Formats: sequence, C-alpha cells, structure tokens
Amino acid sequence: MPEPEPRPDQAVVEVRAVSVNRGDLSLLGMLPPGSRLGFDVAGTVVRAAADGSGPPSGTRVAGVAERDGWGERVALSAARLAPLPDGVEWTDAAAVPVAGLTALYALRNAGSLLGRRVLVTGASGGVGRIAVQLARASGAEVSAWAGSAERLKGLAELGAAEAATYEAGPGVTQPVHVLVDSVGGEVFRSAYQLVGQRGVVVCYGNTTRSDLSLPFDWGHARPGVRIRYLHLFDEMPRRPVGEDLGVLLRLVAEGALDPQVTLVGDWSDPDPVLRGVGDRQVNGKAVLVF
Repeated sequence: MPEPEPRPDQAVVEVRAVSVNRGDLSLLGMLPPGSRLGFDVAGTVVRAAADGSGPPSGTRVAGVAERDGWGERVALSAARLAPLPDGVEWTDAAAVPVAGLTALYALRNAGSLLGRRVLVTGASGGVGRIAVQLARASGAEVSAWAGSAERLKGLAELGAAEAATYEAGPGVTQPVHVLVDSVGGEVFRSAYQLVGQRGVVVCYGNTTRSDLSLPFDWGHARPGVRIRYLHLFDEMPRRPVGEDLGVLLRLVAEGALDPQVTLVGDWSDPDPVLRGVGDRQVNGKAVLVF
C-alpha cells in the first residue's frame, strides 16, 4: 500500500498491534479483493494532525481506524485517538477500542447500574467480557450467558455472580433490569423474558443471524421496557470517542479492566489468529503484533 495521506484532522500512526474482531471477518466475504480491513489500532504517532488536534508526534496511542487499520502505518482521526498510560502493553491497548467502547456505550444506555441486575449474553467474547467487568465495577449484579462450559471459563473471576450456558437454562433467579445481547434468535427471546418492568434492552449484535422474536405479551407483561439497537459506528459521531477510550485505557493501567487478550499472533502469519476468531475458539480478544 502507498504511504497514508492524512487529512488535516488525522495523525499518522506507526502500528505496533491490531486486534481482530468478528466484524472484520464478516467483511472478508463482502468486499472485493484488494480491500483493506481493521478497526482497532495501537502504535506511535509519527506525524501529528496538521490542524493541531490530537496528540503530538512520539505519543503512544490507541484508536479506531476507518476500516483500514491493518497496515504498518495508518492515518487516524485525532478525535478517535487516546494516549496510552504508562504500563499499558501494545496487545492490551489494541484490544480495547471497538470492544471496550461497544460495551461502555451499551451499558450507558441503562443509566446508573448501582444495585441493578444485568444479564450479558455472548459474554465469552471481547465485548461481553468487558461488559461484565464494567457492569460489576459500576455496582451491578451480573449474570453471564455463553455457548458452552468452555466459553464460560474466567467469567466468574471477572465479576459474574451467575454464569450459564444457553442450553442449561436461565441461571437467573430474579428479573433483570438490563439485558445486553449480541446473540439474537432464541437466546434473545429467552433472555428477554427475564427482563423486568421498565427494564432496558440493548442489542449490539446478532451472531445467530436470526430475526429477533419477542414473546406475544412482550409489551403488556413488561410495561415500560426500552429496547435499543447499538451500532458503534453510528454512535461515534455524537460521542467523545477519544475521551471515552482514554477512560477505558486508564482502567486498564490501574488494573481495574482486563481486555482479556487470549490469542496473539504475528501480522506476517495471521492465519492462526483469523481462524481462531472465525471458529469461535477465542475466549476474549485476539491480537496481531507488528
């Protein structure tokens, strides 16, 4: 690829690590050959934004690329960058942007979580594991659902009071105030029936690629329930992305948030990492280092 030609509001970053999201893999079958991929980037600013916004040259940063982050150098909007606190490794930094911001914005839809019960489906993935931690740190009692016992490993240590597979049954004894769902299909339908009155439901994905189905009495039996679909890239134009990313990275530096990087590979041989993510063999995040 040619050297990036940044807009005035973009910095050029020399990339040290990128993370692989399932959304990246979904795009593989939709884009023509020669297309670029990648949203999560961690690296060093080698050319500051010409308009003076964003961090100066030499700053270690993490950020969200415009679907072109998998490269040795990339131009990134200064508004989507955050400096890395001391002690944050490249791999952890690369794992945070998309997963962390999605989890953060999903939970913010629910308002205060102190003393509330939160159910997270798809809890074994990158977003789910961060959502469990953020909800628990906010004072919520968290229940986590995943597809298998193997995928549930580590969720209790992250703060889940209850953890169950989809087939094993609810594992939830009281109505929940907040449902964060990424699965869709029958999992969503079952989880929705646990939501109490005036609850909040946030859907940020649909891994089953099924139509969302609500119980026939969904409105009458649960008055006041709010249902919201969250797509990160629709949210970003109206959010302080750099500031929010900075909050998440500070939590990582303080040891209060674990990005759960469980698979690391070299960018020159990405096949094992891409297959691991595609085959759902990764509990947490997968990262390629440069």
